[in-house]
Amino acid sequence: MYKKITSLALASMVSASSLFGNVEVDPNLPTYERVSGISGNLNSIGSDTLNNLLLLWAEGFREIYPNVNIQIEGAGSSTAPAALIEGTAQIGPMSRAMRGTEIENFEAAYGYAPTQVNVAIDGIAVYAHRENPVEGLTLQEVDGIFSSTNRLGGSTINNWSEVRGSGDSSNMPITPYGRNSASGTYAFFRNVALGGGDYRSEVAEQPGSSAVVQSVGADRGGIGYSGVGYKTSGVRFVPLSTDGENFYYPTAENCVTGNYPIARFLILYVNRNPREEMDSLTYEFLRFALSKQGQEIVARDGFFPLPASTANQILESLK
Repeated sequence: MYKKITSLALASMVSASSLFGNVEVDPNLPTYERVSGISGNLNSIGSDTLNNLLLLWAEGFREIYPNVNIQIEGAGSSTAPAALIEGTAQIGPMSRAMRGTEIENFEAAYGYAPTQVNVAIDGIAVYAHRENPVEGLTLQEVDGIFSSTNRLGGSTINNWSEVRGSGDSSNMPITPYGRNSASGTYAFFRNVALGGGDYRSEVAEQPGSSAVVQSVGADRGGIGYSGVGYKTSGVRFVPLSTDGENFYYPTAENCVTGNYPIARFLILYVNRNPREEMDSLTYEFLRFALSKQGQEIVARDGFFPLPASTANQILESLK
């Protein structure tokens, strides 16, 4: 048996609503107010993880500015840098930070770096089938399930019988599911949960975040990783630990404090010339995303909103 799971995590086991239903949006976030003269076309190309969030933001933004046309394409974070460089998108959503080479390519084209705008907090949840009673996993065990290189010091794990607290799932083979290499989630999970190692060939790559969760929900021996906002009734969160003693669920508090080990910022990259004012359409969309209304959408979509102090600091840097 695992020795300790936080009381907050235990409460979150009841249902998805108990995990996300009480997420509060900082009341000190600025309320978005309409400005005049906003119209035109806004294109977003990038992360699949942020795709639904972008759609919801676009819907809210168009209610304020009906003359704005917004196109959103979510093929993976790796498509965002090229779209910004080529000018086919004003916004490049990514679920990971740009790599050094991606920034260098952008700088070679424009003479300055892309602007990173953090817009939400996400926990990369490890999902198991809803009937799987596994009590929790260490990062070492996660590495053993998903990686061929085992850089965190464990060994390859193929069966639930090799995992402590697996209950009556012990005789089942483990089927790992994950994202494809174009995904920022794929890269972030590899860097954090696999110690930068390689994925096993047995990991069944899926084309999108929701596809990972759906696959796990249809496979009692399945396990997968995806953003917390993609949870369905067919799966459950597996609490994680870095020390083998304290296990944490991907709640807002645990992600913000760092107790949950696989948390990240969700990012919108933009092409902002530091010597010029940002175009008003892009700026207003970012201002909406970082407003009280925009962060309420973040919470509604299953991610975690930013504190007002963080959002205000980001907005100030964009002026």
